[in-house]
Amino acid sequence: MSMKWNSVLLLLQLSCYFSSGSCGKVLVWPTEYSHWMNMKTILDELGQRGHEVTVLTSSASIHVDPNKTSTIKFEVYPTSLSRDAFDAFVLMVVKKWERIPKDRIWLHLSEMQEIMWDFSDCMRNMCKDAVLNTKLMRKLKESKFDVVFADAIGPCGELLAEILKIPFVYSLRFSPGYSLEMHSGGLLFPPSYVPIILSELHNQMTFMERIKNMIFALYFNFWFQTFNLKEWDQFYSEVLGRPTVLLETMAKAEIWLIRSYWDFDFPRPLLPNFDFVGGFHCKPAKPLPKEMEDFAQSSGEHGVVVFTLGSMISNMPEERANVFASALAQIPQKVIWRFDGKKPDTLGANTRLYKWIPQNDLLDIKKIL
Repeated sequence: MSMKWNSVLLLLQLSCYFSSGSCGKVLVWPTEYSHWMNMKTILDELGQRGHEVTVLTSSASIHVDPNKTSTIKFEVYPTSLSRDAFDAFVLMVVKKWERIPKDRIWLHLSEMQEIMWDFSDCMRNMCKDAVLNTKLMRKLKESKFDVVFADAIGPCGELLAEILKIPFVYSLRFSPGYSLEMHSGGLLFPPSYVPIILSELHNQMTFMERIKNMIFALYFNFWFQTFNLKEWDQFYSEVLGRPTVLLETMAKAEIWLIRSYWDFDFPRPLLPNFDFVGGFHCKPAKPLPKEMEDFAQSSGEHGVVVFTLGSMISNMPEERANVFASALAQIPQKVIWRFDGKKPDTLGANTRLYKWIPQNDLLDIKKIL
């Protein structure tokens, strides 16, 4: 096992500690898309080592599929939100994101703020459906889990840990403006030399850029304070029967597993319970399908471009797809494009479309740019 797994396996060790050596029963509160893909890598490793992993997921879940794994158990709870409605919500978020003018940063952040509010409301409704389900909560209590593993970007895992009276561990890439890391994790991000995430600044800032960075810090702090926190605080207080603050509850996390490399970020103060686990999802490359391998090797000296828009976007409007296809047709490289939609009319001979691509295996090709 490589060194990058050491911090990840602290989760395993924690479950051992709190269960007096009888490792280990892990309850998981996941989120969707790439967040789930990263989390599942850790869960698969825990399952292969003999630990009992149970994922608590809603009936509306899109990517958390109980039929695609054999080492993980799933507890599916009914939710008032249908899968079609949840899918429509995600599509609405994607369309909003696509319309954001990236060259106008403040308008970009304002639109992103609205997206986060919508996401917060959706997550709170799903959380309510879980924790107010008395039959489900009784079953979870009787299961006597050792630890909760949750994605910090989607609140509720810490509430489950409070209800079950067990510790919890977070997985996180980053939150907008490092808000969660500061307000709940206790990390310091001095704006005089630490660029605020999403500010597009670097650590060699001029005086005016430092002022701009301070404005970003104040902006995100104000934005975070309006992140429907009162609704979350009220909800948590009603469930637990005592005055409860979301951020203070999140601050009880034993470990924060940050899905990045420390040397990818700018130097900043860190705490001992923050561990960088970037790259743990990387695996040795497997052979490519013959047709894809032949296409990649036919690229000659120009090489291959892999084009994918992430786990949330595999399709797009025809007009936009034609714009992308036309642009890709003009480059000398061969292009492997993850796309699930109508074949664009402007698709060039140098481009192949695939509904799914083995990205990890493709990156092993020396001709990949």
